[in-house]
Amino acid sequence: MDLNQLRSIQSVDLIPKYWYNILPDLPEPLPPMRKPDGNVVNPNELEAIFPKSLVQQEFSSTRFIEVPEELVALYAEIGRPTPLLRARRLEKYLDTPARIYYKYEGVLPTGSHKVNTALAQAYFNMIEGIERLTTETGAGQWGSALALAGALFKLKVRVYMVKISYEQKPYRRILMQLYGAEVIPSPSRYTNAGRSILASNPDHPGSLGVAISEAIEDALTHPNTKYSLGSVLNHVLLHQSIIGLEALKQLEYIGEDIPDYIIGCVGGGSNFAGLAYPFYYESIIRGRKKDTVFIAVEPKAVPSMTKGLYTYDHGDTAGLTPLLKMYTLGHRYTPPPIHAGGLRYHGVAPTLALLVKNKIVKPIAYHQTDVFEAARLFAQVEGIVPAPESAHAVKAVIDIAVEAKKKNEEKVIIFNMSGHGLLDLQGYRDYLEGKISNYEPESIDLSYLFK
Repeated sequence: MDLNQLRSIQSVDLIPKYWYNILPDLPEPLPPMRKPDGNVVNPNELEAIFPKSLVQQEFSSTRFIEVPEELVALYAEIGRPTPLLRARRLEKYLDTPARIYYKYEGVLPTGSHKVNTALAQAYFNMIEGIERLTTETGAGQWGSALALAGALFKLKVRVYMVKISYEQKPYRRILMQLYGAEVIPSPSRYTNAGRSILASNPDHPGSLGVAISEAIEDALTHPNTKYSLGSVLNHVLLHQSIIGLEALKQLEYIGEDIPDYIIGCVGGGSNFAGLAYPFYYESIIRGRKKDTVFIAVEPKAVPSMTKGLYTYDHGDTAGLTPLLKMYTLGHRYTPPPIHAGGLRYHGVAPTLALLVKNKIVKPIAYHQTDVFEAARLFAQVEGIVPAPESAHAVKAVIDIAVEAKKKNEEKVIIFNMSGHGLLDLQGYRDYLEGKISNYEPESIDLSYLFK
C-alpha cells in the first residue's frame, strides 16, 4: 500500500450516508420482544424509555437508513473514517501467509467505537426535546462516549458504572466527569433496584444487568429523561454498522476482496455487529463470498454464546426490560470481576444470537490470561495496546493466522480493534505481575427462567 492509497482509504468521502439494518436480511424472522405474561411488546410501549425516532429504528424493516447530515458532519469532526490498517509486523512475526487487517476505532476521542451510537442516540433525543439521559457502563467505554455526546448536544448524563469497574478503572470515571457526566457506582442507593441488591449483598461487585436496571428505573422516575444503552438492541447495532461500511470501501480502494475471516469480540454484540453485519450483507446476502467465516469471541468467564441457553430472558437483573430471545446465562448471573469489563454481560444481541443459532456466526471463548498474552504480543509488534475487550479478537486472529501457516493458506483476516487500552493499564499491570486469575463457571442454573 503506497501513501496515496493510504490517503484514499482515510478519505472523508468514505463516511457512509446510510446505516445498514440487518433485520430484513436475517435467516429467519427475529423473535419479538415479549412481556413476562407472554404477550408481544407493542413498539409504542418502548417510548417510555426511548425517543420515538429510535423506537422506529429498532423495529424498522428498511435495509438502509439515512444518517442525518448533521451527524455525518459530526462523525467527520471526531475522526471518521477510522483507519483501516494492515498488521504487517504481526504477519511477519507469526511467519504466516495470512493478510491481517484491522479497523482501528481507538483513534476516536473516547478511545473506542462506542461514540458512533452515542452521538446518534444523543442527537435523536435532542431533536425530540429530551434534556437528560441515563445509562449503564461496564469498563467505561460506553459511559465515556455518552458523556461526550451529552456535552456536544447539551444533555445532562448520569452513568451507573459497574462497581468493580468503577474501582478498577478510575481514569474512565474521570474522563466521564471531565465531559460533565455524573458517575454512580452500581449497585447504588439511588434506586430501588440498587438498594434491594445491596440489602442482600452489601459487597456485590455489580454487573451490567444491575446497572441497566438502575439506569432504566432512573429514567422512568424522572421527568424529561430517557435511557440510552451501548449495545444489544437493534438501533444500537444499526449505528455501529458505520464501521463495516467504511471497511468495505477501504478494502475496495486497495483491491482487496471480501476477507475469509471477520472477527470481533462480544459483550452485548455492538462492536462485532458493527464490523460484521455489512460484510454479512455483502458476502452472504449478495453472495459475493458465501464461505466467509464470522467469528465472535467472548470470555470464558462470561460464556453467553458458548455455554448459555437460547431462550427468552430479561436484559437486566431487576427484570425491568422486555424479554428478549437470546443466548443468556440468566439475568441473575453475577459475572466475575474480569478486566474486560465491557464483556461482562449475561446475554447477547438478539440478532447476533439468531446468527449463532443458524451457525452463520461461530462463537469461541478464551481465558483472560491468554487474551492478555495476545495483547502484549500485539503491542510489542504493532505498537498499539488493545483494550482488554478488543484483545479477545486479537487472540482469535493470532490463532487463525498460525493455522493458516500450518496449512500454507493465504487467508485474509479482518478484525475490529474496537478500542485502545491506555486507560486499562491497571489490568495490564496485574497481568504483568501475575495477579490475574482465570474464571470459568462449571455450571449455570437457569431453572428460574422457566418458573
